[in-house]
Amino acid sequence: MNRIIAITNQKGGVGKTTTAINLAACLANEGKNTLLIDLDPQGNATSGLGFDKNDQERTSYDVVIGDCTVYDAIVHTKYKKLDLIPSNVDLAGAEVELADAETKQFLLKVQIRTLKEEYDFIIIDCPPSLGLLTVNALTAADTALVPIQCEYFALEGLSQLIQTVDMIREALNPELKIEGIVFTMFDIRTRLANDVVNNVRDNLQLHVYKTAIPRNVRLAEAPSYGMPIIEYDYRCSGSRAYRKFAKEVMKREDI
Repeated sequence: MNRIIAITNQKGGVGKTTTAINLAACLANEGKNTLLIDLDPQGNATSGLGFDKNDQERTSYDVVIGDCTVYDAIVHTKYKKLDLIPSNVDLAGAEVELADAETKQFLLKVQIRTLKEEYDFIIIDCPPSLGLLTVNALTAADTALVPIQCEYFALEGLSQLIQTVDMIREALNPELKIEGIVFTMFDIRTRLANDVVNNVRDNLQLHVYKTAIPRNVRLAEAPSYGMPIIEYDYRCSGSRAYRKFAKEVMKREDI
C-alpha cells in the first residue's frame, strides 16, 4: 500500500530528521520507490543526503507557495529509488506569506496528491513546531510517525501533538492516522530509557514500533558526510536498527 508518512515532533533534538533520512534510505534500499520531502527550513534532510541546501534551484518553498510543481522540485539522489524535494531557509518565510491564503492548510496536499501512485513511500520531514508547515504535512499525509527520545522531558508535549493530530483528523484530513511511535537515542543500559518505553507502552493507546534506535556515534557522524547511515557504515548498530525499523514499517497492514 502506498503511504505518505509525516515524521513530526514539535520538540527538537529527538532524531526526527535522522529518522526521516534513514527510514527513506532504508526503504529505497529495500526496493521501494521513495520520495523524501524536506519541509524543515533548516534543510538538514537535504544536506544529510549530500546536497548543498543553499544551491538548489527549486525547493519545497517554491512548491508550497505555488511557484513550481512538485515535479519541478524533485531531484534524484545518488541512491537508487530515492528522490528528494530539498529545502532551505527560504521556507521559513512561507508561514507568513501564506497566512492569508485561502485553503492554506491544503497547499502541500494539492501539490503532492498526484505523486502517490508514483512512489511506494513519501516521507515528509516536518519542522520542530506545530505551525502551518506541519499542518500542511499532516493534512497531506496518511499517517504521522512520532520519534521520541528516551528521556523524561521528551514525553512532554506528546499529548499536545496527539491533540493536534486529532484536530486535523476532525477538521482537515479524516483519513489521518498515527503511524506509531519510534524510540530514538535508546540506551538499553539505563533504567530511565526502559522506564520511558514502558510508560508509553502502558499508558498510550498507540502503536509502538518494536525497533528502538540506539545511541550510536556513527549514526551521529553520517549527516556531516552527507550520507544515510546504510551508506556511511552499513554494519554499525544504528544502520542495523534503521534497516530493521524500515522492514517493520513496510509490514504494517493494520493502518
